[in-house]
Amino acid sequence: MGLLESINGLLADPPPEFSFEISEAGLAYSAPSGKGFAPFESGTLRASPSEENLLRPDAVSRAIREVTGEPGSRKRRAAVLILPDYAGRTLLLDFDQFPSKADEQESLIKFRLKKSVPFDVDSSAVSYFAQPKGDVIASAISLETLARYESPFRALGLHVGHVTTSTLAALETVPASGCRVLVKLSGLVMTIAVVIDATLRLLRTLELPEISPDAIWDHLGPTLVYLEDEWSKKPQSVYPVGLEPAWLGGELPVEPLPGPFGQPQAHNAGLLGWLAAGGRA
Repeated sequence: MGLLESINGLLADPPPEFSFEISEAGLAYSAPSGKGFAPFESGTLRASPSEENLLRPDAVSRAIREVTGEPGSRKRRAAVLILPDYAGRTLLLDFDQFPSKADEQESLIKFRLKKSVPFDVDSSAVSYFAQPKGDVIASAISLETLARYESPFRALGLHVGHVTTSTLAALETVPASGCRVLVKLSGLVMTIAVVIDATLRLLRTLELPEISPDAIWDHLGPTLVYLEDEWSKKPQSVYPVGLEPAWLGGELPVEPLPGPFGQPQAHNAGLLGWLAAGGRA
């Protein structure tokens, strides 16, 4: 499977037995025994597109084992894995004409990504999804980074058949109509996503110098100006995840991100989005 595929495509298969979202904060999971969260000690994981992410893989393995138990002699169990946004790169690419042949599409996507990612695209897992209005959601992650994330799961007999990232999965809970803005903060990493009538129109993931309202507005403010200038839109809803709603001021239409399985937080917004889209709860 590619790194990122449309949720609708993933759900054509039976839901996996286990679903995990891994982050610097810990391991959120959905398992036959229920849903939960196992926090990590500081320094266990640091999301990065170009450096080692799992700084204490033994601690990650222990957390997974507490959820799944020992592999024993049972056959491999299916799992979905939701990674931190900052572990790779996800971009929106605009093309005057997107090829119809898959091999030509992939070559063109890789050519464009080479200019924008801090790792070797030719040694990366690359996936993309052409949206109805023409632009393409393209994602890449170093194969080495991906293998290190998958390794502790595979060692415990889990078949990681589907991999996605937190914000893309979380967007499954965003209403399909109107102009919606998601602002997600996980550690020092902020992701801003703009969805207009069920189409992703803007996605930015960046590392902040500090966690403060000013640091957030340094990027959110220009995004809202661009939204109005480019598409003549103002957000109907702004969803803060992982940050204080008051930090967004009193003039924006701030609302909690919807979620049928509880209020999404920074550590589980992707997991709850996956479940809302039809993954096993």
